[in-house]
Amino acid sequence: MFVLNVVLLFALIFLMLEIKEGLNVIHYIQGNAKSILFVAATVIILTMLTYAYFYFECTEILNELSRIIECFILLDIALLVSYVLGQVLDVNSRPFAFLALMAATLLGRREAVFLNIIYALILFVIDINFTAGEMWQSCACLLISFCAGMTVVFVTPAIKSRIQAVLIVFLLLVPVELIIGVMEVWFVSDPGSNVILLAYGALGCFFSVLLYLVMLPVFEVLFSELTVFRLRELTSDDAKLIKKLKTEAPGTYNHSVVVAQLAEVCATAIGENGELARAAAFYHDMGKLKNPEMFTENQSDYNMHNELSPELSADIIRSHARDGATLIRKNRLPEFFADCAVQHHGTMPIKYFYAKALKMSDGEINIANYSYPGPTPRSKIAAILMIADASEAASRSLKDRSPQAVEELVTALVEERLDMDQFDDCDITMRELTIITHTIAASLSGVYHKRISYPKLKISQKRV
Repeated sequence: MFVLNVVLLFALIFLMLEIKEGLNVIHYIQGNAKSILFVAATVIILTMLTYAYFYFECTEILNELSRIIECFILLDIALLVSYVLGQVLDVNSRPFAFLALMAATLLGRREAVFLNIIYALILFVIDINFTAGEMWQSCACLLISFCAGMTVVFVTPAIKSRIQAVLIVFLLLVPVELIIGVMEVWFVSDPGSNVILLAYGALGCFFSVLLYLVMLPVFEVLFSELTVFRLRELTSDDAKLIKKLKTEAPGTYNHSVVVAQLAEVCATAIGENGELARAAAFYHDMGKLKNPEMFTENQSDYNMHNELSPELSADIIRSHARDGATLIRKNRLPEFFADCAVQHHGTMPIKYFYAKALKMSDGEINIANYSYPGPTPRSKIAAILMIADASEAASRSLKDRSPQAVEELVTALVEERLDMDQFDDCDITMRELTIITHTIAASLSGVYHKRISYPKLKISQKRV
């Protein structure tokens, strides 16, 4: 893929020359062979450095073909758009911060910093060899692309809505206009030209954010990216499955809302993605939509399991994990949600029906027939969901909901799952489990807090 990207970059450079020279492109290449070889060598070296960086610092990107493709597509789009706008309008009107915005949102802060440096260097080399203009302009573009990119890298993770993304335009104006202004003082004496250059700089900031808002949904769909924007869309009341759950299984929906709150605060407390944990929690029990009336939270006074054998009841209950994953995949939702759906019960037994079966049988009962098939949690968020789901359900039956009683309950649930090796396949630590326990206990105490008894007093309009 890296070799292929070098070939694509060469094709991109040829396209840039085609845009600049038109029909004379072959003649231009023959007359500027040294410059073209210099640019080609630079592209090869920087691509090798990119591979080395990912190999030593970010191997998870190298392990996924789609992530490599995503990185290169971002780089190619940023270079092509920047060159075209530089030729059509002005070099200062380029969307210098576009790549950094996209990379920080999709890949992470470290990867965004590195890719922004690679982008700035390649663009600088192209400018000094192919773009007609003064050297100071190329240096200014290098400085702008680096500073604008670094500015948004540290701000982008804090963006939680698309309107906040629009406000980045005003933040970008600070470094861009400052650099252009300083360069103009030294190299441009015409006040009219100064105003025009500053206007082009502001236009470049606008183009960066506009291109970001246009391209981000495309990358979210093409590469199944779970950005904060997409996660919030998937957990809104207008989302298809959420709306269906709310209507057909209101008890499960209310349970999922509380579990989502617990999962979010727990994930944030141990340094995981709180938004992702919250979204996964909303979908973890989607399998209950197949038979919503078979689950306690959706029943009224009558329990349909009274008419069924314990083994059949257990089979219906445990199938909701598998059914949830199937439903999630059918609706083309993120695979991570499906993983959490099948993992949040691990291989835990369904104790109610196992105990019921023991009472009805004289012999031994195979506990595997009354247990979830697994697998056990493979991620910290799936482990959080396992604990939060069990804690929320069990706490509803508590008569004493004091903070101490709730914490004892959650601690017992975590210890039970530790004894049954439910966390062996995820890299969660004992310290993190302790933090999760305290966080859930504190949160549940707030959810199910005591209320004072209202006086039995009728107040009529006359007495008022």
